[in-house]
Amino acid sequence: MTSEILEGFLAGSPFQGLLGLRLESFDVNAQTLTLRSVFGPLVERATGTGQYHGGVIASLIDIAGDFALIAVLGYGVPTINFRVDYLRPAMHSDLLAVARVRRAGRTVGVVDIDVADSSGRLIALGRGCYGTQAG
Repeated sequence: MTSEILEGFLAGSPFQGLLGLRLESFDVNAQTLTLRSVFGPLVERATGTGQYHGGVIASLIDIAGDFALIAVLGYGVPTINFRVDYLRPAMHSDLLAVARVRRAGRTVGVVDIDVADSSGRLIALGRGCYGTQAG
């Protein structure tokens, strides 16, 4: 897997483009991937608040988990389930989602995702489960 291929997958979705998602880094050996969500008016909870909509943060978590497994397995995986724990509001800042693959099994993959703002404050935690059976 290369960054060009992952960036192509990321750019191939209008929704992911709307969220301003950018691949920051990935490490196949460490099974980690980092995505950036670029702050702008399209991700605000309400116009002019400067606060991220919770759905954007949830989407960032789901997509980061998905892409971490794509980087490891080499193919797309469907989401089975994911959870989000919001810890504080995200305001006027890009967000970084760091995804760590915990398990990339034959049928199920599990990924933990931390979301932090640009000053490193933890904004949300997530865990995603994905179907890994190649099909």
